[in-house]
Amino acid sequence: MPIFSLPQQELARLKTGMRVRVATDAYPGKPFEGVLTTINPSLDQGTRSVGLQATFANPDQLLRPGMFARVEVLLPQEQAVLVIPAMSVLSAPYGDSVYVIEEKPGPEGKPALTVRQQFVRTGRARGDFVSVESGLKAGDRIVSSGLFKLRNGMVVWRTTA
Repeated sequence: MPIFSLPQQELARLKTGMRVRVATDAYPGKPFEGVLTTINPSLDQGTRSVGLQATFANPDQLLRPGMFARVEVLLPQEQAVLVIPAMSVLSAPYGDSVYVIEEKPGPEGKPALTVRQQFVRTGRARGDFVSVESGLKAGDRIVSSGLFKLRNGMVVWRTTA
């Protein structure tokens, strides 16, 4: 059962049961897979790191006590998430929507900003923000206040940059 440590900054991302991979110089190209079994509840005073312990199946007795090893805790993949202010979402019985701001030709050939209601599927909320699973793409400009006064095709003015 190897004992190793990671910086305290990683503590919030660690959970017992995560996969752990070990590589040794004695067996190059042969990774060993294990499971994170213990997270020390206290930090090392000198290094500010958290002690960890992992368990490995070792039927051939290739891993020996005292061997030098490089250990990786395989953290879950991070996903890019589109997040918008929760106050930008209009909730209704038929579905959630936002108003997307579009630039269209206006009078005298000058561009005008208009709004279009777009249905969205929202995901998890955290604080004042909500994730959008579908209906918007990164870079879309949306309205964040005065939603109940808007209708499709209305001209709007930009109040902030």
